[in-house]
Amino acid sequence: MASEPIEYPTELDDHLVLPNQRSLHIRALRRCEDGPIRELVDRLSPRTRYLRFLSPMPFVPDSVIRLLASVDYRRQLALVAEHETRNGREVVGLGSFGAVDDSSAELALVVSDQWQQQGVGTELASRVLEAAEARGYGRFIVHISSDNVAIRGLLRNLGEVVSAKVSRGVSELVFVRRRATTV
Repeated sequence: MASEPIEYPTELDDHLVLPNQRSLHIRALRRCEDGPIRELVDRLSPRTRYLRFLSPMPFVPDSVIRLLASVDYRRQLALVAEHETRNGREVVGLGSFGAVDDSSAELALVVSDQWQQQGVGTELASRVLEAAEARGYGRFIVHISSDNVAIRGLLRNLGEVVSAKVSRGVSELVFVRRRATTV
């Protein structure tokens, strides 16, 4: 039985000011909107592209871009972080989730090299996790390069790992989101 299509989630649109006072617009990726993804991945360094796709891709094939843009806002959702430039908006980050089953979702994240270490990844990941939880997903899976120190640090801040496996330099971590503690 096909479910009703979900409308574009305007509630996820937001303005963000980073600690360094740089400003970003966060929004949900529209269905089949592959242009922003292509622009982002084409600007990634070979190292960042490798860490995101776990493969030394000199370029990302159109089929992968289309897959990333296949959002339905219920089982697959992506958020983009955009920076206003003189020529319009430039996508500097992409965070997404895709359902694995009715309660688990795989999380993916990439931030443009020039915008790393500024809190963009943490903001995108937090918002993607919140959106996934609002849709009924409470367990999350990430596949990361075993030497991806930045993502490991981000996960330590946002989640609690419940299981981990390593195979051929790739870690599969299953985690739940860490709840803020009230003092």
